[in-house]
Amino acid sequence: MNNAPYDLRIDSGGDQFTVSGPAPRLSWKPPSDAERPTGHELECTVDGEERPAVRVASGRHRFLPWPWAALSSGRQVSWRVRAVGAGGPSPWSQWNAFEVGLLDEDWRARWISPAESGDPGYGKRPAHTLTTRFEARAGVRSARLYATALGVYEAYVNGERAGTAELSPGSTSYDRTLYAQAYDVTSAVEAGGNLVEIVLSDGWYRGQVGAFRLPAGWGAVLGARAELHVVYEDDSRQVVRSDETWTSTRSAITRADLMDGQTTDFRAGPDAEQPVLVDQVEAPAIDWSPAPPVRVVETRPAETVRQLRDGLWIADFGQNASGWIALDDLGPVGTRTVVDHGEHVGADGDLTTTHLDSTRPGEDPILFVQRDEAVSAGRGEAFEPRHTVHGFRYARIRRDGAPLHPASVTMRVVHTDLRRTGTFACSDDDLNRLHEIADWSFRGNAVDVPTDCPTRERLAWTGDYQVFAPTATRLYDVLGFSRKWLRSVRDDQLPDGRIANFSPDGRRIKHHLDDQFAMMTGSAGWGDAIVAVPWELYRSYGDREVLAENWEAMVRWVEWALKTARTARHQSRIERSAQPLPHERYIWDGSFHWGEWTEPRAKAADGTRIDPIRTDPVAWFMADKGEIGTAFLYRSTSTLADVARVLGRTEDAARYTETAERVRDAWRTEFLTPEGRTTGDTQAAYVRALSLGLVPDELRPAAAARLVELIRAAHTHLGTGFLATGDLLPVLCDTGHDDTAYELLLRRTAPSWLYMLDRGATTIWEDWEGIDDNGDAHDSLNHYSKGAVIRFLHTHTLGLRQAPESVAWESVEVAPVPHPSLSWARGTHESPQGTITVEWRTSGDELTLTVDVPPGTTARVVFPDGTTEATTTGVFRRTKQIPTVW
Repeated sequence: MNNAPYDLRIDSGGDQFTVSGPAPRLSWKPPSDAERPTGHELECTVDGEERPAVRVASGRHRFLPWPWAALSSGRQVSWRVRAVGAGGPSPWSQWNAFEVGLLDEDWRARWISPAESGDPGYGKRPAHTLTTRFEARAGVRSARLYATALGVYEAYVNGERAGTAELSPGSTSYDRTLYAQAYDVTSAVEAGGNLVEIVLSDGWYRGQVGAFRLPAGWGAVLGARAELHVVYEDDSRQVVRSDETWTSTRSAITRADLMDGQTTDFRAGPDAEQPVLVDQVEAPAIDWSPAPPVRVVETRPAETVRQLRDGLWIADFGQNASGWIALDDLGPVGTRTVVDHGEHVGADGDLTTTHLDSTRPGEDPILFVQRDEAVSAGRGEAFEPRHTVHGFRYARIRRDGAPLHPASVTMRVVHTDLRRTGTFACSDDDLNRLHEIADWSFRGNAVDVPTDCPTRERLAWTGDYQVFAPTATRLYDVLGFSRKWLRSVRDDQLPDGRIANFSPDGRRIKHHLDDQFAMMTGSAGWGDAIVAVPWELYRSYGDREVLAENWEAMVRWVEWALKTARTARHQSRIERSAQPLPHERYIWDGSFHWGEWTEPRAKAADGTRIDPIRTDPVAWFMADKGEIGTAFLYRSTSTLADVARVLGRTEDAARYTETAERVRDAWRTEFLTPEGRTTGDTQAAYVRALSLGLVPDELRPAAAARLVELIRAAHTHLGTGFLATGDLLPVLCDTGHDDTAYELLLRRTAPSWLYMLDRGATTIWEDWEGIDDNGDAHDSLNHYSKGAVIRFLHTHTLGLRQAPESVAWESVEVAPVPHPSLSWARGTHESPQGTITVEWRTSGDELTLTVDVPPGTTARVVFPDGTTEATTTGVFRRTKQIPTVW
């Protein structure tokens, strides 16, 4: 073997360095040599001391259990691997290094809380600084700060900020899960006196939640916990821990809320120090996150800064994103700068956010606000608000009595620092731009958890992510990010098995079952995320553990849905028959479902858009959504059977397979006619029926033909919403309607994706007409679910997809579906096996297809004329005539 394994990783996150628990799993990519390894050898050092080498008689290279003794807190580890085969061993890989965090059982620090005087209320509270001082000797070899909080915190040693992670410790269900962070602060510790500060604010723990700005219910008292471990050159150690000797002061941050914004008054001197409160909070055991950190991933200057009038400017950063604005010129002492953030400017050129206001019948609207303020001390200070985060493209900046220098205003783009794994480009610049805005939309909503929008709600809705997860895995390595979120989904699961609408659930619906919102919990297409997302992760990354750790939650969810189908009926079926028909025990129609959600809205005669929820909320709530519920019940039950087979649960697999067949048969009995029509007869219903395998093979052509009829009846416009849009184009192509698929993709009038582009969208909109023909904005302009269309660009336009029974991309299909409007497409996917590259180009009536297949991967290539060829590791290239149907 001539090549070494590469891309060594463990299944943990970390900021400046990877931080693990006591027994991380090991993964790497196989050598590029064509020979498949029969085993591996691994070497490891712990704090510079060698561990005995380990021989693994397996070609496995993903998620290898830790082969040495469990590690203890603070160990610094390096490991490497080489492949072994019939031709001898490969060269050794490069070393991969990580550190073990401070394990929960080894924490000795106490929980400390700020001494708060008065309470201005959630959304208005200041941040506090918790402080200690210590003496250090000369000769510091290393210093590690371990910290966490109930709230959002920043840590400083002698004024130097620890690490690069933002919004720590992140968003979790704080009653069950809390992550800590580790920082290398060696360079900050000085011989002599040292100062440690923790700036602490409400964050996700105690701040505002959701569109109606309700207070998070995790706790009433903030808390922080920290240990600084200093190691000297003579191997002696010193530990500084949070305890009763620390002090508390109000910080210069006079208001800090993740949703509403931050105010910093740089004139404010420190308050008198007061003793901290000790052990005033209850917290779960400390753990270490599998996800990458949230970071500032990009800094963007303003594209334009226009002065509307004296003291008022509008900055346009050219891109809707999540983050904040940094200002490095605050003017003379006492100058107040007010920054409002938003996604849209009106016809007058001024910022408008009214489309993000929240309303409920009979109540005053909740006005949308994202406002940061800074008051200058006249010392040349810079303002960067790290205790809030915003969704915005535009900023309205108000400042009286001082100029604003455009170069002093920059956007910090802030989200989870995900590793890119997929690329796509083609000859159509509009499709490239569509791919780009969908990518931006996902990143803007990947702020530690997968939120619905970075503005109005910022909640990690289960439905949004289960819709987009198959696209996310094509763009980024989202395994650790998703596993972290799924832990919150499990944490928030209701006692009866229902899955909360969003997690982490700051409203804590599992403890408020009499709340009206609890009645709207347990929806098909939302709660099913607990089954769909782990399965997608397993198929994409080959991580069996992600199935095992979610198995119990999956079962509880599916069993609740099956029980509800047996015991609750929709009123329309009760009216049809007092006694349930035999198949109705598998019809899930008697509980709340959100339904297809955000389908294109009908218009009244005067052109105004009709919102069915606001027009008649009772009718919408009570509508029969059993077709959708039963379809997703089939998908989740059949997927659960697949999960059981992977986990070796043979009896469960057989039982859920049989149950899934009964659910499918019930769906066909209730919702499908002998002619292949669905009773609802909507585009979404046909997409769902065809994509989930609910339609018998002999009726699939008729169902697909009816879908096309409905599209043509809508003047070749889509009519799908939240749940079905991502599968619309694939279903059309897979049933032989490529022309219709591309007509929809390239349509420029609403509702369509390119309509968004033509209206200046830089992210995907929640509503198909997020900016209407009058230039007025509606709903969120950064809502990534409809961006799932770009998966079609990867799987069909480019043609790269995983084979149906494959796991971790060990087997792929390359079956491009070209279109006369395109002359080329190319893309890559960084799979667990290595990089897969596909490119096709047309010239006259010929198409040339090139595929680069990584080691350990087989490929089936399907040409547009239907001919197939098989290939393995290496570069495959063929030229074929394009079918005459073009």
